[in-house]
Amino acid sequence: MIQHPYKNYIDLIPVRIHNQQEYCAYVEEETNGKPWFHDIKEYLSKGEYSEHANHTQKCTLRRLSNHFFHGGGNLYRRTSDLGLLRYVDAKEASKLLKDVHV
Repeated sequence: MIQHPYKNYIDLIPVRIHNQQEYCAYVEEETNGKPWFHDIKEYLSKGEYSEHANHTQKCTLRRLSNHFFHGGGNLYRRTSDLGLLRYVDAKEASKLLKDVHV
């Protein structure tokens, strides 16, 4: 332990309190009609790459797919505590948000 030169002095930490809460209920639609995780899901289910994928994209897809699990038509991500997070597309996400907040 190091002795502080001013024994009773503690630096103040500035804290700002926001009175207004913010909620996000906006889910962005996919431009091509496929969710962002479509390529990962296809790679796990069929073992095939997208026809337009280059070498770097294929390596990235293989690396990303190690953290995912495909089962029952759904895509899940393994968490560090061995839980599974289910990935949903924009339509299902909007439906889930409406069901939860009604």
